[in-house]
Amino acid sequence: MTQTASHLPQSHPLKKAFMALLLWREKHIKEKTFVSILALLVGIAGGVAALILKWAIHFIAKLCTSHLSVTSGNWLYFILPVVGIIITALYVKYVVKDNISHGVTRVLYAISQKKSRLKRHNMYTSVVASSITIGMGGSVGAEGPIVYTGAAIGSNLGQLFRLSPRVLMILVGCGAAAGIAGIFKAPIAGMLFTLEVLMLDLTTVSVMPLLIASITGATVAYCFTGMDVEFFFVQSEPFVTGRIPYVLVLGVFCGLVSLYFTRVMNMMENFFRKTLRTQVKKTAVGGAILAALVFLFPPLYGEGYSAIIDLLSGDPSQIVNRSIFYGDGSSPLFILAFIGMIILTKGFATSATNGGGGVGGTFAPSLYLGCMAGFFFAYLFNVLGIGPGLSIKNFALMGMAGVMSGVMHAPLMAIFLTAELTGGYELFLPLLMVSTISYGTIKIFEPYSIYTMRLAQRGELLTHHKDKAVLTLLKTGSVVETDFIPVKPDWSLKQMVDTIAKSNRNLFPVVGDQGELLGIVLLDEIRNIMFRPDLYRRMYVDKFMSIPPAKICVDDSMETVMKTFDDTQAWNLPVVDADGKYLGFVSKSKIFNSYRRVLRHYSED
Repeated sequence: MTQTASHLPQSHPLKKAFMALLLWREKHIKEKTFVSILALLVGIAGGVAALILKWAIHFIAKLCTSHLSVTSGNWLYFILPVVGIIITALYVKYVVKDNISHGVTRVLYAISQKKSRLKRHNMYTSVVASSITIGMGGSVGAEGPIVYTGAAIGSNLGQLFRLSPRVLMILVGCGAAAGIAGIFKAPIAGMLFTLEVLMLDLTTVSVMPLLIASITGATVAYCFTGMDVEFFFVQSEPFVTGRIPYVLVLGVFCGLVSLYFTRVMNMMENFFRKTLRTQVKKTAVGGAILAALVFLFPPLYGEGYSAIIDLLSGDPSQIVNRSIFYGDGSSPLFILAFIGMIILTKGFATSATNGGGGVGGTFAPSLYLGCMAGFFFAYLFNVLGIGPGLSIKNFALMGMAGVMSGVMHAPLMAIFLTAELTGGYELFLPLLMVSTISYGTIKIFEPYSIYTMRLAQRGELLTHHKDKAVLTLLKTGSVVETDFIPVKPDWSLKQMVDTIAKSNRNLFPVVGDQGELLGIVLLDEIRNIMFRPDLYRRMYVDKFMSIPPAKICVDDSMETVMKTFDDTQAWNLPVVDADGKYLGFVSKSKIFNSYRRVLRHYSED
């Protein structure tokens, strides 16, 4: 097995040469300049990784589906997605031996909880797993895996040069931006993804590396695949101000569709995690759901980008190709029903893919769902004869921005990504409207995106809010003070006084035989009896101890700890483990000192 320079013995020539390189870099290249150089390398690697992933997905998909009938249903759709999930699950279990699903969420977790450190295998394992899953019909996207891959490239390159966690965070963002920019040919969207979804702050230190990585990742894609946009779109019908009321309603509709998709994904994920406890059951149920849905609605196969292209071209009849419903594509009512069912079932297909053992993201599904929702909205109005006649192409494009904005809580990224993907800059104003209103609609019901809600619930999410971000970086265990002398409840006042004489603290935890916290003794509360020898043999700790105003669990987030301090107005609170056993105390002064230190490091530009 090949060893990296950091894992070689100290006496190895490569190790010595690498250490000399590190010393030379520290002396001759400023950190800001060096980070920009690394951002360029990360951008190249992220762009190449995106190209490899796209090529692998298309190669496997073409190998599996090129011979399928266009004019009838294909029973192979019952088999391909299940086989893809099984192969991926076996690969993850026996080769990777690590959980690599939910790539974006794991990147967010690494930033907030692991000092932006990602494992080396993450630089390639998600590419392999998602290629198999999506190529064989998994109804997920490649963007989550490429974000995970790009972020891991940036993290490991930074770790190789022993950079600080603050700089690693920037390189993780650079890798994610390069991956998005490379897979979509969308440099602005790549950078905005890092700012809105990964929630990195745009500072004087981070802006240049992020720009370099995004532009480089997109340039790599352009060099190898040409200058064409991902989805070819020609605006044949100009947008007029008379359509603005319908655009506003579309924004609300996209927000509600986003909410539905998010709730279905959460419901199904809980079902797979809590109800189906073995991988065999998860794969069987997930595979069965996915196979049935793909057979009935072939546009759910894989990323579904061909269906997006059909709708953006204004020709919905192609969407029933390869299905048992072929021949019904000429009926407007059937098209409405078919697309409506796709909107309702996409969340189930995506969650069944991931829950069954496949690897993929929700990025592409939100684009896909948005295109379907926008098309459905305009087509429904036109079929019912409501309004002046809406452009189904234009509304399909707007829907892409609307649902992506709602699902990912990233309105700016959704606007620019949709425009960069399609070249639809002429529709910039309605894209702004739909994206903003959709985001505002879902925020009423869901304060966090599909990526961040679970981390936020556990207090493990790093956000743009500086106070909350710093509290997230602080761990309760790191501020626990253990120099308090514990006492027993059956000790006499004489033993208590002797203990006070040996202590530098005015607070004493009372613990039981099993180490459990029973109460506390405050020096101020027993000062009046401390100097009465007549009570030394008659008074015991359990008579004058008190119950603390609250207890802190060592697993509590720092935000929870601070809220407890605010509620109790205490200055010191005891810390216990999950079993109630005493561990120490945490004080406001200790937290404030740690807070100032982390804030200074976190904000350093």
